[in-house]
Amino acid sequence: MAREAGEGRGGTYPYREVRPLAGRSAARPILLTVVSTEEEFDWNGPFDSGQRGVGAAKRLPQAQAAFDELGVRPTYVVDHPIAATPASAALLRAFVREGRCEVGAHLHPWVNPPLRETLGSEASYPGNLPPELEREKLAVLVGTIEDSIGVRPRSYQAGRYGFGRSTAALLEELGFAVDLSCSPAFDFSTDGGPDHSRASVRPVWFGERRRMLGVPITGGFVGFAGAWAGDLHRLASGPVWNVLRANAVLARLRCSERLRLSPEGFDLAAMLRLTRSLRQRGTSVFVLSLHSPSFHPGCTPYVRSEADLRRLFDTCRAYYRQFFDEFGGRHVTATELYDELVEQPAEARA
Repeated sequence: MAREAGEGRGGTYPYREVRPLAGRSAARPILLTVVSTEEEFDWNGPFDSGQRGVGAAKRLPQAQAAFDELGVRPTYVVDHPIAATPASAALLRAFVREGRCEVGAHLHPWVNPPLRETLGSEASYPGNLPPELEREKLAVLVGTIEDSIGVRPRSYQAGRYGFGRSTAALLEELGFAVDLSCSPAFDFSTDGGPDHSRASVRPVWFGERRRMLGVPITGGFVGFAGAWAGDLHRLASGPVWNVLRANAVLARLRCSERLRLSPEGFDLAAMLRLTRSLRQRGTSVFVLSLHSPSFHPGCTPYVRSEADLRRLFDTCRAYYRQFFDEFGGRHVTATELYDELVEQPAEARA
């Protein structure tokens, strides 16, 4: 049955949930690591097309070494400043050549040519752009990645999770296989973006002329409120209750917590609570997400010091070990998951 995901100003796309994974996939849960590999910018400031610095990319080898240590091949979704800067592109090109990662595309409209839109919050979600401009930007990004890193990206994540009404058709046209733009449990509509608060965490099939796979970034509501946790969180987000910080109280009481599988803003205990809760609900595919500027202290709100950076890497290491040992999981890249699922019998993919 077709459903709608990502309701909001950014638009929707019809999809079919992937049926419960069969055989090997059902026995062992799957983990992807998606790194939004991007320029440094002021997360609280106005959007500025001149903020294209990628100095934090010099920390990519340190991060990659941490991934290598546990046999993790991350999916780096790369934006235009990273791909267009020789030094950062060279690092990723070497990782790809050595088989240590996969490279996808990540569209930050405000720093991605052509720059014809009026900068602002609404235009920062690529799915809000006129379709022809979204296509031009995406085509430029794909070409730049192909020229500078040496691969044509097959996976995509919209900047700020801004998947729009025209995005599915554009991805289909440009040869993508996987979309990583859905962020379940999170609502960006007050800023002009999509509302993913009710989106499923399970992978989905979409596409008109060929099969594409939507893999949501793992997030969800947990707590003893059970199935009502999401509704309770949304109710507590209303104007009156928000002033009273009702959601913070609900989270402290473990009644309703909104969590994302990320070491940015969430500790190991929270990541494991989310994973265990989703496993109990039958989730088989998980996505751990983070941003490359967090690898350099001072570039994101999550890592302000070298001690913070050590904690981030330690949290990742501990989570991977727990996922592999406690849950018996395995790790794949975005397109490895796609290739595995499309090879399943037709009745398992329908």
